[in-house]
This record gives sequence, structure tokens and C-alpha cells, in this order.
Amino acid sequence: MSVTLGINPITWTNDDMPELGGDISLEVCLAEARAAGYAGIELGGKFPRAASVLRPVLAAHQLALVSGWYSAQLCRRSVTDEIAAIADHLDLLSAMGCKVMVFAEGHGSTDGNPAAPLSTRPVLAEAEWPAFCAKLNDVARHLRRRGVRLAFHHHMGTVVQTEEEIDRLLASTDDDVGLLLDTGHLLFAGGDPVAVARRHAQRIAHVHCKDVRDKVLAQVLREDRSFLRAVLDGVFTVPGDGCIDFTGVLRELQRGYYAGWLVVEAEQDPAKAHPLTYARLGFANLARAAEEAGLVVTMA
Repeated sequence: MSVTLGINPITWTNDDMPELGGDISLEVCLAEARAAGYAGIELGGKFPRAASVLRPVLAAHQLALVSGWYSAQLCRRSVTDEIAAIADHLDLLSAMGCKVMVFAEGHGSTDGNPAAPLSTRPVLAEAEWPAFCAKLNDVARHLRRRGVRLAFHHHMGTVVQTEEEIDRLLASTDDDVGLLLDTGHLLFAGGDPVAVARRHAQRIAHVHCKDVRDKVLAQVLREDRSFLRAVLDGVFTVPGDGCIDFTGVLRELQRGYYAGWLVVEAEQDPAKAHPLTYARLGFANLARAAEEAGLVVTMA
């Protein structure tokens, strides 16, 4: 099976913490992403939001648009209201030829609050799961009719964070709801990326590849720091620079016939982790792991 390597602009600029890379232009981000070898890039806060404007900007750097993040409020909103809220974003992704939407549940999330300890994240009550999953199915069907698959992003600080919550979500939803496997968030939450890739290979619609510095993670968990503080402290890095077995994860994807994007998404402080240097390191390490796993790396 073939995969294509992309990157997230968070390597250059962090939308949740504008002070990180706020001075780095979109032009520099795109030029360096291409120079590092990537075929595509995900949306960021500095990107134009009209396809007619964005298309030539990316084409000038020979980059495809991979996908873009959407923070839903399904826990409190109706399906009708969520579909209305998502319309502009869906229109852009569809017009740009994206096959997946990065979709996370943002209701009550603490991931963007630098003062919120990890232990304060929201948790769905037992009685809330059926309605949440039913609404997720409806939204996913709407996206699928537009040619875009919902790729649900489990994420630190949200209602779907742990391996057990991922299992429950997938057991309670239809195949239209795909899984965005994020290696770094899963390990951060105490999960096993290789095991989840093996168990849910057929539902994986998109992959975010970030590594974890285990010593930093241990201290973050011990002190119950906030998610953003953990990022500032360097908990994440690019594939091959931490403790995750990427060859093992990608081997499970190969066995499950995954064919899609592998996106390097490793938020760090660009003043400490030079973006082009880490983008190149992530590309080289991820391409090597993919080849070791039996995947063929292609350009879009």
C-alpha cells in the first residue's frame, strides 16, 4: 500500500499559543515544508479560507491541502446546528479535494487552557454516550455525502482521550466515522499506539505522527501540568526523536491496507526546535519507518 507524507503548520506557528511562531510568515512555512520533502500540508490560522485564494498559494509551492482541524460542540448542539456550523469549513475542504476532515469534540475541552491541569478535562457521563455517538453518525453521513470522511481526533483535554474511550466511540458508531490515529496523544493518554493501530486498522482514516519525550511526559504527569504547559516543556517531537515505535505502528497500518496521508504534527516552540531542521528530521525518520513497515511512500 502507498502513503503520502504531509506536515501540519504547527511546526512553524501554534494557533493555540500565537506567541509561538507568530512572526513566521505563511510563505516561510510553505517554502520550508516543501523543501523538507512533504507533498502536502494541513490548514493553519494564517491560511486563506477561500479555495480560489488558497489554491494558487499552495500550488506555488507544489503542496496539496491535506485536511483541516474542526472543533465540534456536539455535546451541546443539535446535528442541524453542527452541520450549519461546519458548512464553510466543509466547503473549503471539499473544494480543495481533501478526503478527510480532522474532527474533534471541543465541548468543555481544556487543551487550550494553559492554567487547566490535565486532571480537569471533561468526561462523558455514562448516559451521554449514546446520544453523542448517534449525533456523530449523523454528521459523518453528511460529510460522506460531500466526499469527505470524518476522521475523529482523540485528543488530550477532551471527552475522547483514552484508549478505552476510543474503543467505545468506535464500537458505538458506524463506519462513516473514521479514526484519526494520533500517536503522540495516544501515548500521552496512557494508550498503546501499536495495539490501537492493530485493533482498529479498518477504521483509521487519517494519521498524525508525533513522538513523545518520555522523561518530559513522566514529569508532566507527575505534576499534573496543563496540556499547553506540556507542549512548552517539550513533551512532543517529530517521529524518531522520542520513544514511540513508528515502524510497529505503520506495520499494523500496512497489514490493514491503509493508504492515505501520514502527517507530521509535532507542536514545539519554534524558538527551541528550529522548524526546517525538525521538519526534515521528521520526514527522514517517518519515510524510513514507512519503508521498514512495507509501505510505499509516494508524492501526491
